[in-house]
Amino acid sequence: MPSGELRKVLINCYATVGVVSNSDHNLETAGKAGKNRWKGIRPRVRGVAMNPVDHPMGGGEGRASGGHPRSRTGKYAKGEKTRTRGKGSDKLIIQRRNGKKLAK
Repeated sequence: MPSGELRKVLINCYATVGVVSNSDHNLETAGKAGKNRWKGIRPRVRGVAMNPVDHPMGGGEGRASGGHPRSRTGKYAKGEKTRTRGKGSDKLIIQRRNGKKLAK
């Protein structure tokens, strides 16, 4: 796969293998805040700029750093594994994208 993962696909399933055509699409900037508002995207406020009641990283005197990166609900925002352990399709993965071989 483009990610570097080697994976089996069941015979009764469809799979599309390849690369997205316009890969630079995510690099385009809107240019101004109003263009994002037209798309229905509201302004993003940093958690550090909020009050302690609004966000786990909010509050503090002056420009406080905010501590460890967390989501609004208090979960760690970076580095936490998101894939379910023991997922059913684990047996279809031959090699993960980071190059580690899986035990068979």
